[in-house]
Amino acid sequence: MNKSLLKFLTDFGPLVIFFYYYYDSEKDLKVAIPPFIVATIIALVVVWFLEKKIPKVPLLSGILITFFGSLTIYFDNPVFIYIKPTIINILFGLALIFGKYFTNETMLKKLMGNTISLTNEGWEILNKRWIYFFFGLAILNELVWRTQSEEFWVNFKVWGLLPITFIFTAFQVGLINKYKTNE
Repeated sequence: MNKSLLKFLTDFGPLVIFFYYYYDSEKDLKVAIPPFIVATIIALVVVWFLEKKIPKVPLLSGILITFFGSLTIYFDNPVFIYIKPTIINILFGLALIFGKYFTNETMLKKLMGNTISLTNEGWEILNKRWIYFFFGLAILNELVWRTQSEEFWVNFKVWGLLPITFIFTAFQVGLINKYKTNE
């Protein structure tokens, strides 16, 4: 099977399974979360099998999906799954803030330095923008789940947060081009 297709399936397959069970069960999180957890674990195992490593972001996400999904089921309280995106975004924001204190470069440069080459000033600006973005997403998730219906939140998580992230990322192209180095 094509490696990029397999990556796509491991990234989005668990989400498709979640949506299928959520809408098939007449919008019941307790029915949709167990297959979502299982699909997420299977996706992580497939990634490990193919690459002999699991990238940190999918691993952290899988751990949090399993943890908060299990809490949601055990306590019969959807708040736990609602706050998962908030916690993930806060953790990412904090990692970018504190990463510089533990290394000589921004955490974003450490993660993406092989992909793009920027001046130190460019990395600093990009790192700050992502910090604000992650905290903004955390606040936005809190506002949505606290003020909207569960179905709205479920749809917002995919059809809202994902496009917002793509748009934000696209808006960083100008900054990247301005501070790009020719290494």
